[in-house]
Amino acid sequence: MSHANAALTPRQRLKLARKVIDDGWSVGAAADYFRVSWPTAQKWARRYLELGPEGMADRSSRPHSHPNRTPLPVVKKIVHLRIRKRWGPVQIAGRLNLPASTVHAVLVRCRLNRLSHVEVKTGEPIRRYEHDTPGSLIHVDVKKLGNIPDGGGWRSVGRSQGGRNRAVTATERNKRRQPLMRHAYVHTVIDDHSRVAYAEIHDDEKAVTAIGVLQRAVSWFADRGVRVQRVLSDNGSAYRSKDWQRACNQLGIRPQRTRPYRPQTNGKIERFHRTLADGWAYSRHYNSESARRAALPAWLHFYNHHRPHTATEKRPPISRLSNNLPEHYT
Repeated sequence: MSHANAALTPRQRLKLARKVIDDGWSVGAAADYFRVSWPTAQKWARRYLELGPEGMADRSSRPHSHPNRTPLPVVKKIVHLRIRKRWGPVQIAGRLNLPASTVHAVLVRCRLNRLSHVEVKTGEPIRRYEHDTPGSLIHVDVKKLGNIPDGGGWRSVGRSQGGRNRAVTATERNKRRQPLMRHAYVHTVIDDHSRVAYAEIHDDEKAVTAIGVLQRAVSWFADRGVRVQRVLSDNGSAYRSKDWQRACNQLGIRPQRTRPYRPQTNGKIERFHRTLADGWAYSRHYNSESARRAALPAWLHFYNHHRPHTATEKRPPISRLSNNLPEHYT
């Protein structure tokens, strides 16, 4: 594609070159006719003579060599200090006796200009990936939430009133006679390519429950034209069970697990859990656990069909599946 200030498009360049080479026009006449300089007309005529019509395409203006570029050993020192020390350009420049602008240019070129690109625990650059097609990989996990007592929990009504609501609502007590509210386990499934999400709330995270969620999620995606091929999970007991392996084989899905103590590998669903918590679980005051659970389907529809997602070019995740889904018009 020609740049914004180009006098000639590739088609016009070809016309100019053919006037000179094929039709016998002088370079000056062609330059005057196409309103360009004599050297420009000469350049395209020469390229046409040497390369033919293919020579009319744009070429990169990048120089063949960079004699003033920062030497590779210095670049390695800058990257090392950025990753290991998490220093900024000014601190690194002071240590290596370099201009801060040079250090910043190196960090930009290495995609380390933002500390968010460097993992805090390991100090390694964050490696991002995305599968090319929907269904190529889905992520599964469980988000554990405390149940809300009738009248509201401590986040909404304070610890004192929340404790009283908990005591009235709870039907069980622990060994110290304190009221138990148990937990809600949100089983979540998210497609790696589109970020479309599916979720169910259950009272446990056993293998039989996780398998049921997977089966219904695969069917849900199939209704939307997506065939699931692989599933990525953490190393929870449900996902390490033989029943999980057997269920995946029956569905024609290849199961995969993350490396132990590396939740970053399943980072897409971990980030979705944060969005889930902010947008649904703790977004407003719920008078009871049943009220919060009843609000989940509506929030999931909003997330999939209406909420812009930065990973999908600020469009809703469902836009990456199909343009003809009936849900687009609801």
